[in-house]
Amino acid sequence: MMTPTLPASPGSLPPEGANFSRGGPSKNLSGGPLLAVKGLRVSFGGHEVVRGIDFSIAPGEKLAVVGESGSGKTVTALSLLRLLPDANVSGEVKFGGLEGHGGTDSEVDLLKLHINEMRGIRGRDIAMIFQEPMTALNPLMTINQQISEVLREKKSLSHEKSAREATLLIAKTGISEAKRRGESYPHQLSGGQRQRAMIAMALACQPKLLLADEPTTALDVAVRGQILDLITALQKENGMAVMLITHDLNLVRKFADRVAIMENGLIVEQGTVAEVFANPKHAYTQKLINSRATRDVVEIAAGTALHSTENAPLLAGKGVNVAYPVPIPGIKGWFKKGRFVAVNGADFEVRAGQTLGVVGESGSGKSTLALAALGLLPFDGQLLLNGQSWGGKLKNKGQALQMRKTMQVVFQDPFSSLSPRLTVEEIVGEGLLVHSPLLTKAERRTQVLKALQDVGLSETQFPALLERYPHEFSGGQRQRMAIARALIVEPQLLVLDEPTSALDVTIQKQVLALLQGLQKSRGLSYLLITHDVSVIQAMAHHVIVMRDAQIIESGEMKQVFSAPKNDYTRTLLEAAA
Repeated sequence: MMTPTLPASPGSLPPEGANFSRGGPSKNLSGGPLLAVKGLRVSFGGHEVVRGIDFSIAPGEKLAVVGESGSGKTVTALSLLRLLPDANVSGEVKFGGLEGHGGTDSEVDLLKLHINEMRGIRGRDIAMIFQEPMTALNPLMTINQQISEVLREKKSLSHEKSAREATLLIAKTGISEAKRRGESYPHQLSGGQRQRAMIAMALACQPKLLLADEPTTALDVAVRGQILDLITALQKENGMAVMLITHDLNLVRKFADRVAIMENGLIVEQGTVAEVFANPKHAYTQKLINSRATRDVVEIAAGTALHSTENAPLLAGKGVNVAYPVPIPGIKGWFKKGRFVAVNGADFEVRAGQTLGVVGESGSGKSTLALAALGLLPFDGQLLLNGQSWGGKLKNKGQALQMRKTMQVVFQDPFSSLSPRLTVEEIVGEGLLVHSPLLTKAERRTQVLKALQDVGLSETQFPALLERYPHEFSGGQRQRMAIARALIVEPQLLVLDEPTSALDVTIQKQVLALLQGLQKSRGLSYLLITHDVSVIQAMAHHVIVMRDAQIIESGEMKQVFSAPKNDYTRTLLEAAA
């Protein structure tokens, strides 16, 4: 949920929603780089994951390091701060941002410093924003306490002064009601607010270099732009250099001055963003740039209305409401609970062989709507599956079982949705034990192999495939298993909850192409939940846009996105452009 706009104040930065131009690096008075890395190698247990890379960052410059998972980009950033205690790190990491005698900057090799000296540099001269703020922030301390701790340790401020400074930093990052929000714990803030709190912590000591590891991956597209605008404004104000680690090429285009492309522990290409994107020389760079998902679906007839009677809806919702009880502060809370409305009066339809895309920011209600559609949440209103009432406690268990077979789900993160204790055969074949209990073990195995084959996994590629466990596969391969698990009971409708957000761009393209092919060959319908506009554009026939628990716009995808009527829809499209 985006926070309200703060009024401008002296020395403060524009709040959420502000827009900044990219701007170039600040002038380098010393003539040398702020950071110069030469021959950096990192290995774990004899296995080398970073294999002799060279790069530099000038004062005030923004360098983006781009690559897929496992390319070595995060390990590179952590090695600069020597945060890899179990790794063998060699090479040179010259940092010229330490104040020496006479007030001039002196250059040191970070890899040769004593660990106590290195601790002094961390957070003060070089700071880091970690990928997932919910795991990086301490759940037992308030936001103010965590920022205050940095100020006391690095700047020797008193408890009282550090608390005041922390509140000012929170306000400076555009979080409204800074004092109240500062007294909140991480779980009480939205994803965008948590990321802003991490930025406040990282910039508490005004570092000369900021390492930002996927700072926007878990955020909605509109909030992503706000976070990068915020970092840009802080960078320009403080003359800070930024090393951005990401796999999102769209963000690189908008944010960075230069880009370095990493593959298998090597930097295969680097240069200015304009040069590399206009004329990529390495095959891997070309592959990344061309990884945007393409639309390959059976289009609906031009002019067909969403509520046309020619194709009866497979799933229809009418006036769907989902509400949660919440505590009321004060004495009133002793006697009754409040009510938080997560979905308010939603009307929607999913037609046979088509995809309904649901797009919106975090907290808009889109995932809650999906859970209600799956019959996993109580709701008011009406849900019809194949014309039959759905949801709640169905008295006919046989009917309920058949309806659950009709609709299956693929979750966002395959690593957490697949049991680590079950083999591939047990995971994929689990649904058959419920919906086809009379099958023999051999018959189940045959169907499991076929389902895996349909999603592009075979024993030819992976010997002893059925006996393997999820951790032995990549993220894209695990997501294919999750799709096979859903398909094995032959459903008519799949609910896809952010099916590609946890995947690299090239794997995203592969998974979306797989889903498009399955829809064509099997006539599947999809209820697609996402905050990625490009995924909607590649997959959806119809779209509904949600915000603050309500559907604010709906219709044919091409019509809605070519001529949006709502300002929020326009904001989403502009942020994704």
